Amino acid sequence: MAIITISRGSYSKGKEVAEKVAQRLGYKCYAREVVLEASKEFNIPEIKLVKAIHDAPSILERFSYGKEKFIAYFQAALLKCLKRDNVVYHGLAGHFYLRGVSHVLKVRIIADMKNRIQEVMDREKISYESAQGLIKKDDLARIKWSQHLYGMDTSDPILYDLVIRVRKMTVDDAAEVICHTAGLETFKTTFESQKAIEDLVLASEVKTTLLELKPDIQVFARDGVVTLGASAQIMKDPDLVREMERITACIPGVKEVNIKSSHLVEWSD
Repeated sequence: MAIITISRGSYSKGKEVAEKVAQRLGYKCYAREVVLEASKEFNIPEIKLVKAIHDAPSILERFSYGKEKFIAYFQAALLKCLKRDNVVYHGLAGHFYLRGVSHVLKVRIIADMKNRIQEVMDREKISYESAQGLIKKDDLARIKWSQHLYGMDTSDPILYDLVIRVRKMTVDDAAEVICHTAGLETFKTTFESQKAIEDLVLASEVKTTLLELKPDIQVFARDGVVTLGASAQIMKDPDLVREMERITACIPGVKEVNIKSSHLVEWSD
C-alpha cells in the first residue's frame, strides 16, 4: 500500500495520469475535494478559493492569519483523505504536508510547452499566442502561490522521487511507471511510517482546534504526546497556557501535552 502525490502544471496531462494510476491500482483519487473542505472551514465559496489558488494568494490576506489558517485547514482536510493509504492525490502541494512519511511516492508530471499550448488551443479554441499567454500566466501564479504559502517552488525536481515527462512517454506509460514504483518495497507502509502519518493527523487536529485561540501556534505530535511551540509572550500568560493545555488534552488521541518556547522545540521534517 502507498500514498501517491502527483504534482503537475496545467495542461500537462497530470490529471489524466493520476486518474489512470488510481484506476489501475484500485486507489481513491482526490484533488478538488480537498479544496472544497478547506473552503468550508474558511466559509469562502469554493469557486473563490479555487480562483485564489490559481490567480494569487491575495484572498487570504483579507483574513487575520489567513495564510496560517489556510495551511492548517488544508492540511487537516488532506490528511483526512490520505490517512488510510491506497490514495492518489493530484493538486496543491500534497508532498509538502507529508514530510517524514516514507510510504509516500512523490511524482512530478511535466510536458513540453508546445504540447501544452496545443492542448489549450484544442480545448479552449483559442489562438497560439492566447494559449501561450494563458499557460505562462498560470505557471507564474502557481509559483507565486507556492512560494507565498510554503516558501518553495513546487516545480523544483529535487522535491520528488519521480519526474516524468509526458511526450514520448504517454499517459499510459507514465501510469505504468508510477504503478510499478509504488509497488517497490521502499514505498510499502511500515509500522513506523503509519505512525508518522497518524502523528501528522493528530497534530493537524490540534492545530485546527487551537486556530481561533492562537492561529500561529506550532504543533508537533509523537505517539500521542503533543508539544505546542509558543512564543515567549504566550509563555508569560499562564491563563492562556492553561487554556491551550485544557483544550488540547480533550482531543481524542492526546495522551500528554507539553508547552515549550518555540525556539526550544525540534521540529521534524
